Amino acid sequence: MAAAPLTLYGRAWCHLCEDMRAALGPLLAEFGAQVEVVDIDADPALEARYNELVPVLVCEGVELCHYHLDEGRVRAALSARAVQTR
Repeated sequence: MAAAPLTLYGRAWCHLCEDMRAALGPLLAEFGAQVEVVDIDADPALEARYNELVPVLVCEGVELCHYHLDEGRVRAALSARAVQTR
């Protein structure tokens, strides 16, 4: 099963970002997926786009959730991705 291309946009000092990353762990393990963590403060365009929304979890360009993990949406996206890659 191929890993879904997940990206977590956040900030190094953001406690909600750490919370989302931790909550995402079991889903990543379940689906064999990985997440790329991007610090928006390192990119002015990303900072302008996501400033007060972080953390933002994106799968293949689609924003799945921000502030808190939406386990249902993430599970659905990972499941759909798993079916597509078979």
